Amino acid sequence: MKKAILSLLMLLAMGTARADEGMWTLYNLPQAVYERMQQEGFKVPYNDLYYGPHAIKNAVVNFSGYCSGVVVSPDGLVFTNHHCGFEAIRSHSTVEHDYMLNGFYAKSYDEELPNKGMFVSFMVDQNDITDRVMKLGYETMNNEQRAVMLDSLENVMLKDVKAKDSTLMLEIKPFYERNMFYATTYRVFRDLRLVFTIPKSMGKFGGETDNWMWPRQTCDFSVFRIYADPKTNGPAEYSEQNVPYHPEHWAPVSMEGYKEGDFSMTIGYPGSTERYLSSYGIREMRDAENVPRVQVRGVKQEIMARHMRASEAVRIKYDSKYAQSSNYWKNSMGMNKCIDSIGIIGQKQAFEKMLRQWQDSTGFLKDKLDFKKLEKYYGQRFEQTRAFYYWFETFRRTSEFTTRAMRVHSGMPVKGPKEKPKKQYFQFDDNTSEWDYALDREVMIALLKNYAEQVDEKFHPSFYKEIRNKFGNDYERYVDNMLKKSVLFKPGKRIYFNKKNYYKDPGVSYGMSLIESLAEMQDALANVSDSIEEQEHHLCAAKLRMEENLPHYSDANFTMRLSYGQVGGFMLGGQPSGYYTAAPSIVAKMNRAADIIDYEAEPIMKELLSATDFAPYADKTTGEMQLCFLTNNDITGGNSGSPMFDGEGRLIGLAFDGNWDSLSSDINFDAHLARCIGVDIRFVLFMMDRWGHADRLLKEIGVKK
Repeated sequence: MKKAILSLLMLLAMGTARADEGMWTLYNLPQAVYERMQQEGFKVPYNDLYYGPHAIKNAVVNFSGYCSGVVVSPDGLVFTNHHCGFEAIRSHSTVEHDYMLNGFYAKSYDEELPNKGMFVSFMVDQNDITDRVMKLGYETMNNEQRAVMLDSLENVMLKDVKAKDSTLMLEIKPFYERNMFYATTYRVFRDLRLVFTIPKSMGKFGGETDNWMWPRQTCDFSVFRIYADPKTNGPAEYSEQNVPYHPEHWAPVSMEGYKEGDFSMTIGYPGSTERYLSSYGIREMRDAENVPRVQVRGVKQEIMARHMRASEAVRIKYDSKYAQSSNYWKNSMGMNKCIDSIGIIGQKQAFEKMLRQWQDSTGFLKDKLDFKKLEKYYGQRFEQTRAFYYWFETFRRTSEFTTRAMRVHSGMPVKGPKEKPKKQYFQFDDNTSEWDYALDREVMIALLKNYAEQVDEKFHPSFYKEIRNKFGNDYERYVDNMLKKSVLFKPGKRIYFNKKNYYKDPGVSYGMSLIESLAEMQDALANVSDSIEEQEHHLCAAKLRMEENLPHYSDANFTMRLSYGQVGGFMLGGQPSGYYTAAPSIVAKMNRAADIIDYEAEPIMKELLSATDFAPYADKTTGEMQLCFLTNNDITGGNSGSPMFDGEGRLIGLAFDGNWDSLSSDINFDAHLARCIGVDIRFVLFMMDRWGHADRLLKEIGVKK
């Protein structure tokens, strides 16, 4: 108890900026953190966060491995962001039935649309297994041995879990830079159906113009439903016989709203942060990762946007791809801006100086943590890392042809008779509904040329010699020759990989050159990267020991986390930002649609949001139809769709973005700048009601119109 009180006092001494920082695991939430939450207005008992069938955590889901979501009804309705459901919406869209453009509402269970490959998972349990891992000799192993050991342990623990309940899954993940290990058990539901989405004009309102910006008016939500085995109410593969899932707990929706200073909490699955990263690692991230990402995606996206504007069919195919690419293109630009403007590298250097002094005085990890070695290792791999990220951004998931060229060398299912190997073959499925030939060709030409211009020749795949010697550096002629002669783009063509002419195919040869160059880069990076990981591991351990009387959260790794804070704005350009937006602000932007295409919306949307009566969705205090709001909750990618709760544990919004001024928050949290942008749940319900007329869903959620 004394340690908890001491920790709380130290938190208070550090001020709100540090006290509200953190992506906390729920099963072992420090008592000092919970007490701080209570001081700020949280009224839910400690055990009701994690323990028991009606714990808040039981309403929160991992949404398909890249977002978060929340169950809001006794019949398994799930709210997440529109951009999280974007690919599902796109996959069901055609030129004749464009659900992205026009929205979608299933008026009955029979009309709800299944989604192949999508899922939601509920966290059942989480435990610290660090002692078990260390007793198996983790610290004495090399990285390859560690990976094998952890995989074996995971298999053993998974077998034990499944013996008790076959519907469960288990994974082991490292925490605190591999200084601790947790095992997490999940229940995964793979029959997930699209129920409701508004038109993209509202679900992505503001587009790239407003992305990562404030003020926002985006109604970023979509609605899915979990289906279950009719006999067990448990997970089941898709079947027409499945029925809506009936959870023991779901999040109650609040119509009460919020005011500035009110408590706010998010629970979700933040993807990745690196708050413990050294100053050397941050410099590498800025210059060798973010710079290539911004440069290459800028080239690619210009071509994509031009083709998408010219054809509705192309737009449908590439809407989701473009959104995914542009999101972290802009994020990387903003992160680099913040790293420099905030002076994060200098701050880290100052902390590392203090840590070295503490190490000198205590001798902790004296023979393991070596700052000079850390600096040397990062210096050794900088050029290689920069080239690797240019390679990754140029060749991975950028063109369909390049993807196919590499797939024939890795991961392709073998077809044909096993007893006659020479007649075995590869064959690509017809996926022409997902890509466009003209766009793919132009992107490929542009990126091949761009890579040659940006990256030193020693990092060029071998086919660049052919481009120089045979095609006179004419990238267009090289690509056209390959597309014409290769079988990779021939519909239904069998690719016999055991025949002599296999490698004579220019596409097959191109793919092999890429695979070989990637392997060379990875081999060159492997040894020095292992040394860097080991030093970063010791650096984190030293920080935890030096500050052992303070609570510490681990970096995000797409396991469930809680963050808390308050509703409130920040200073934007020397002026208060305000903490919410209201209906007149979106109408004002719609009136500028002739100049800014991202503000275009259907006339009905402008009509609805120009109303004088928004009851019962208007805020009872301000009298306004509030659209989006700000909190200082600590979030990152993967938190998209995370429920935002008030102090009573009621749902007040869905997190969907951060702000431009704090895009370095993955490596440094600044409570003065960092803001979570959420869509007000009343805006969500208003659109379901007034635009969608989704009375059956509102009744199911428990909303009284």
